[in-house]
Amino acid sequence: MIADPLLWLFAALGAFMVGVSKAGITGLSILSIALFTHVFPSSKQASGLVLPLLIFGDFVAVFAYRKHTQWHYVWRLFPWTGLGVVLGYFTLGRISDHTTKLMIGGIIVSLAALSFWRRYVSAPIDERAAALHWSVAAFIGVIAGFITLVANAAGPLMAIYLVAMRMPKMEYVGTTAVFFMLLNLFKVPFMVNLGLITPQSFGFNLLLAPAVLLGAVTGRWLLMRVNQKLFEQLVLVLSAIGGILLFL
Repeated sequence: MIADPLLWLFAALGAFMVGVSKAGITGLSILSIALFTHVFPSSKQASGLVLPLLIFGDFVAVFAYRKHTQWHYVWRLFPWTGLGVVLGYFTLGRISDHTTKLMIGGIIVSLAALSFWRRYVSAPIDERAAALHWSVAAFIGVIAGFITLVANAAGPLMAIYLVAMRMPKMEYVGTTAVFFMLLNLFKVPFMVNLGLITPQSFGFNLLLAPAVLLGAVTGRWLLMRVNQKLFEQLVLVLSAIGGILLFL
């Protein structure tokens, strides 16, 4: 599927980042998407190729962090995200790759900027209560579901939302692990129907699975050594960088 050794290196690095993001520093997920978009000329094709790698990383992360899952956040967001996936399925064939990247990048950068503003500039408010309003969950959920089907790029959106909850890092990682495992499994029939997951692409996934596992081990090691404040800052900064990369 890939003849150029350099592209294989990019693909392996992208798979490694998938593992790190699933088991540790969540904001790296969008950087892995950017790498795979570089390897494959079509972001839609890259989306189908990356999904099984994400699911493998999800299983590893759920096994490691399942005891820390906050299920009420999962059920608050998942129905809206499922609706977004359905909307993405019907839209995918009607928008270009370029439009998709610009739209996703703009949303991510805007939300990251808003999160920084609320945290460091605006007057202190009960941020947890404001962020938990059902309309915020509905908006984030639908948009995240849409862009996760189009480009597997919902990670930064969910990161910004859950960081606003001021969740301890272990609860954050455990909740995102379960949420994205359910979401990515929900996406599989849609991606197969669109022809973006095939036996050939799955063979490619199997070759890269060891890199995902190595990344997951590295991510867990990093998570145990990063304090809460630095963790939140890393998630927001990496999310913003990932959004900017989609413009490029």
